[in-house]
Amino acid sequence: MVSTSTRRRFIGISAAAAGLALLPFGRVAQPHSQTVRWHGRAFGAPTELILHHRDRAEAERLVMQVAAEIARLESIFSLYQQHSALSTLNRLGVLITPPPELVTLLEKSRTVWDLTGGLFDPTVQPLWQAYAQYFSIAASDPAGPSRQKIESALDLIGFDRVIFNHDRIAFAQRGMALTLNGIAQGYITDRIVDLLRENGITSTIVNMGEVRAVGMRSDGTPWRVGINDLDTGPVEGYPLVDRAIATSSPNGFRFGGPGSPSHLLHPRSGASESLYGSVSIVAPEAATADALSTAFGFLTVERISGLLTTLPDTEVHLVRHDGRHLHLA
Repeated sequence: MVSTSTRRRFIGISAAAAGLALLPFGRVAQPHSQTVRWHGRAFGAPTELILHHRDRAEAERLVMQVAAEIARLESIFSLYQQHSALSTLNRLGVLITPPPELVTLLEKSRTVWDLTGGLFDPTVQPLWQAYAQYFSIAASDPAGPSRQKIESALDLIGFDRVIFNHDRIAFAQRGMALTLNGIAQGYITDRIVDLLRENGITSTIVNMGEVRAVGMRSDGTPWRVGINDLDTGPVEGYPLVDRAIATSSPNGFRFGGPGSPSHLLHPRSGASESLYGSVSIVAPEAATADALSTAFGFLTVERISGLLTTLPDTEVHLVRHDGRHLHLA
């Protein structure tokens, strides 16, 4: 039976501390520093925030501000919340006066959709639903839905059929639906980084489902983020300075358990496929890294290398199914 979780990541991201460790103005936490912790959920996954600060009242204020911003953005992008802006759009097929953040995220999605020739496509949601519904039945064939079901879902896919501006978002065909799970966590990570910077934080590493580093560590060295691959084990930590990292793998979610189709669904063939065991993207922003980590799983090494010429300060770490590692920059 399919899990209710839609987490696409197989990763355990390890940084200086669990969750989000904030060191104001680049200072290390001193014995007399106050520690404020917050535990919550974002897009169905647990999230933790740990803030070290000399002023506990200020730390608590900032923690609450971050938590409120996460909740506000989830009320726009979540597929779990019945009355979120995205759920309302999917239910009605049109949204009048949409939240500006939703329009911004659709614009970012369109950029990556163009760049990847449509391989990053948020309108893949009907296909995801076809797989989820199929595997919600106990003892389903691990091969997945029939070709007829897949073809019916593919008829509803195509981001070029989503019409949007700041006044209105509309689908060109009844039954279309969007999922932003392949980019929204990165967008929220970027927004939290902006919020922290606005409040004077100059050295931290933010983990809101995707990871983004701000500045350097207090000793002047880069932050290091390690990716724990379920098949090949831990990967050497990647150095990050004012950059983000996102990872996707077919092992992040499988609809019917080991050996069944994964969440990585090709928007043209409808098949569950990935050319790699994992794809990790290091980029200036988490939203871009998030989206590319999905799309690049469908692209050959040669095509990825070609696209990197148009993506400044971006690198790709691939783990092949046989365990071999490739670094492209």
